[in-house]
Amino acid sequence: MRSVYAFLLTTADGYHAESDGDIEWFALDEEFEEYSRAQGDHIDTIVMGRRTFELMAAYWPTPEAYAEDPVVAGFMNDLPKVVASRTMSEHPWGPTTFVADDIAEHVRALKEKPGKDIAIFGSSTLVAELLPTGVVDEVRIIVNPVVLGHGQSVLAGVAGPVRLERTGLREFDGGNVLLTYAPVLD
Repeated sequence: MRSVYAFLLTTADGYHAESDGDIEWFALDEEFEEYSRAQGDHIDTIVMGRRTFELMAAYWPTPEAYAEDPVVAGFMNDLPKVVASRTMSEHPWGPTTFVADDIAEHVRALKEKPGKDIAIFGSSTLVAELLPTGVVDEVRIIVNPVVLGHGQSVLAGVAGPVRLERTGLREFDGGNVLLTYAPVLD
């Protein structure tokens, strides 16, 4: 069975975005970039919420994205994407499937098919929705050494509590810390 992991970025004070949704605060470094590129070797499907999809669709198909990071642009543009949305049903950035209802069941069915891992990139609200369903096997959270003091809380709205067992810890040279967890559902 395939594994589903969520990959989230957060500030040291627990925000994944500023109050207006801006995510320009994140400090990137070469080690983080290498980690991001390597994820493409292990996945064959990307799952996102609508807001994350719209942000990524505005950037990854551009010449700027290919010039800045051709590896990530390649897999972001080429891999099948599954988008949880009740308002969108089509978009030119493909290949994309839109799922209006029961995204957890859709992802569960994808896990049963042969293939590589399935990644949920960003999409904090979607991850919060999926965590209690048992469909997410691993949560990877990059904590950035930035404090915003306000913003959109990472994993806000989770119908929890959902206990997480830490399975990994990695410090990056630029100050980012990767925390890896496995959800523990009773």
